[in-house]
Amino acid sequence: MDYQSINLQEKLTKFSEHWSPRIIAQMNDYHFKVAKIQGEFIWHDHPETDEVFIVLKGRLEIQLREGSVVLNEGEMFVVPKGVEHKPVAAQECHILLVEPAGTVNTGEVVNERTAANDVWI
Repeated sequence: MDYQSINLQEKLTKFSEHWSPRIIAQMNDYHFKVAKIQGEFIWHDHPETDEVFIVLKGRLEIQLREGSVVLNEGEMFVVPKGVEHKPVAAQECHILLVEPAGTVNTGEVVNERTAANDVWI
């Protein structure tokens, strides 16, 4: 077995697209994904699972129907399952997502922002 650490910053240099999460690791049935985001995403939810957002670089606002949460570098937030949310980043923001394998970034909504959910880097 070839044991190696995973460098998050190095993984983020391998792509430039916004709103296209890339899988960097798997733990049991969970994927760890890095993504670059900028601008507004869409309102969506994940009826079957919570979703973890960890800000690696920049600032992220997660809008909720009942308010919003602002995350700065080094901060995280767990969006509870079934809670509608919309991520917004005024400037490019780098994030780490933790969610069950197979989770689609737009939830049950399918549109131009729906990313392939099985892309590893």
